[in-house]
Amino acid sequence: MNTHTPNMRPVIRQLDEAAINRIAAGEVVERPSSAVKELVENAVDAGARRILVEVSDGGKSLIRVTDDGCGMAPEDLPLALSRHATSKIDGTDLLNIHSFGFRGEALPSLGAVGRLVIRSRAQGGEGAEIAVSGGVSGGVKPCALNGGTVVTLRDLFHATPARLKFLRSDRAEMMAISEVVKRLAMAEPSVGFTLRDVSEDKARVTFRADPVTGDLFTALRGRLAQVMGAEFTDNALSVDAEREGFRLTGLAALPTYSRGSSVAQFLFVNGRPVQDKLLYGALRGAYADFLSRDRHPAVALFVDCDPHLVDVNVHPAKSEVRFREPGVVRGLIVSALRHALAEAGHRASSTVAGETLRSFRPEAGPLGAAAAPASAAAPARVYQMDRPSPAARAAAFRAQAPAFADMAGQWSGRVEASEPEEAGELPLGTARGQVHENYIIAQTADGIVIVDQHAAHERLVYERLKRQMAERGVAAQALLIPEIVELSPDDCARLLGLAGELARMGLGIEAFGGSAVAVRETPALLGEVNAAALLRDVLDEVADCGSSALVQDKIEAILSRVACHGSIRSGRRMRAEEMNALLREMEATPHSGQCNHGRPTYVELKLSDIERLFGRT
Repeated sequence: MNTHTPNMRPVIRQLDEAAINRIAAGEVVERPSSAVKELVENAVDAGARRILVEVSDGGKSLIRVTDDGCGMAPEDLPLALSRHATSKIDGTDLLNIHSFGFRGEALPSLGAVGRLVIRSRAQGGEGAEIAVSGGVSGGVKPCALNGGTVVTLRDLFHATPARLKFLRSDRAEMMAISEVVKRLAMAEPSVGFTLRDVSEDKARVTFRADPVTGDLFTALRGRLAQVMGAEFTDNALSVDAEREGFRLTGLAALPTYSRGSSVAQFLFVNGRPVQDKLLYGALRGAYADFLSRDRHPAVALFVDCDPHLVDVNVHPAKSEVRFREPGVVRGLIVSALRHALAEAGHRASSTVAGETLRSFRPEAGPLGAAAAPASAAAPARVYQMDRPSPAARAAAFRAQAPAFADMAGQWSGRVEASEPEEAGELPLGTARGQVHENYIIAQTADGIVIVDQHAAHERLVYERLKRQMAERGVAAQALLIPEIVELSPDDCARLLGLAGELARMGLGIEAFGGSAVAVRETPALLGEVNAAALLRDVLDEVADCGSSALVQDKIEAILSRVACHGSIRSGRRMRAEEMNALLREMEATPHSGQCNHGRPTYVELKLSDIERLFGRT
């Protein structure tokens, strides 16, 4: 509804500097963690080697960031509080960004919504301080300071009290601040970070990461062990790959070291922590073949490129980026991660053995063994998946996989015999027996291995089917009458741009005039397909992730069901040579450490762990 009086022209006014800064602060400073992010990034840009962050009441009453960086001269302090004043760029090339900050908005925005005091001293200069409250700045005063900069922000949002109502509890805001500091610490292993909660009388260090030295991966592993824990680094694979000007480095955890949510996924572009849907989509695609949908990988990945290949100025908080060649970046992430996982071979995470040992805790019984309290150990990770009944799986196999019946037949449950070898020469040892017609017990040089024969063989069959599909291609079935799908002009153009990629997966489409698309072929493995629904699902995935692997995922899901049907069943008694052949095949097959759903296929227990169960240590 128009609220203006008829025939009255609204007056255009020039806002004053205080109002402009408060409006800008609404974009730059959303909550206390946003203020911490801006101040810590300034400290890193200043070349600091150690950064101390002190917070009170979740950052609402106090945020203080102390660094030992280059500092500022007294005459620079008033300019630092001016909007769009920065030492990071000269304005000639807005894409050539090599620092965290470059817009010159953080300090004036903080001074507009809080009480800000900056104390700084450049090397060889005099210490000085300046204060600003509600956008009103005072004069520069001398102060005593050894060097570096101390920025103190008190009473955040006191000038805009309505914003305080939207803040969460002190605990929640403190957790958000901790997350920001940890992400920045991951990006700068050579810088020491300390986060201290100084609320009232409970001053305590909540996070500390000392500087780490060494080459790229040594320093990165050391810092990630401090932030994410040694358990992550022990079960993570090094990633280092390049493609067309982009380089991907970092650590990616094994599929059997997965999480129930995406909280352990950290992505960086040119050292800047980002939360970009293109990168997260590529990460999901890389692990799609190894994890069920309710599990999420743990990674810390760094994309580095020439600053001209990425725009970091597309979001007020700089948390999203835009790549000039998004397809290259996505392909680099998917291929590099899959290559790293393939190089891991049959390896499974060490946490599997730890969870197994925790499950062996004795219960109170007739022998007098006291049960350990439930809180004595962390709960083991549980791998769960809703699985169809045997009848449903058989029906799906008969209906959807006739083209691969010959492949599954080659895996009838019998394994080629092999000569027994010494256990010490083999990673998975030599089979010594089978229990409950489902679990193979193998002896290694320093322990034992317990193998789930059905899960292990299911993975082996699956990998073989994928190799054969890659060699033979995806069989397509021509539709007797092409199906015409009406789309919007934008969706039609976007889909036709993917026509070549979809054709390789057996889905043939072509333009049909206007904004319509004709579907002439569909993948034979999918059987009867609702082409319109399939195309719209592909478009949704492209809009969300920048590309689509939906058709490939559907085909691989069927191959997975074929593999399940054609693998060694639980309850089948195996001979010694068959068990040993299965172990050797696992050692030679990538990804055999987990089944098609991300669960471990084997558990390795060291002799020292077994002896500890019996109190022999």
